Amino acid sequence: MNLLIIFGAKYLYLVAVAITVIGFWLLPREKKQTAAVFGIISLAATYAVALLSGLLFNNPRPFVSEHITPLIPHAPNNGFPSDHVLLISALASVIYCYNRRLGLLAFAVAILVGASRVFASIHHWVDVASAIGIAVLTNAIIYKISRKYFYA
Repeated sequence: MNLLIIFGAKYLYLVAVAITVIGFWLLPREKKQTAAVFGIISLAATYAVALLSGLLFNNPRPFVSEHITPLIPHAPNNGFPSDHVLLISALASVIYCYNRRLGLLAFAVAILVGASRVFASIHHWVDVASAIGIAVLTNAIIYKISRKYFYA
């Protein structure tokens, strides 16, 4: 069981990256440039919001606060929000705007990665849920702005 948790916590995020590449590849040629620009802006904005959130809220990692050994060696830095889950959720949010099935699949991977990182004692559930929330809300705002002003 520990091997599955370690795999999920360390490597499963690559599946979400592959889903995003497939989703982009499946887009019609005329939507690829728009999707790429939207994705870059959305990912950058999501990262900025997460960085600011991490500066405003400090949540020691479970292995630090509970004095346990994690399944994966990790620096004892701020665990809020989960970077792995943030990346996957940001990619899932972008791909969801163009392909809902692949977007939902990527969100499922984000939840699995988040659960793995919690079970590996690297993150708390609040770190995972906040990463998903930051990615979804930031992407939704960027999407609304881009639709209103650039793709009306």
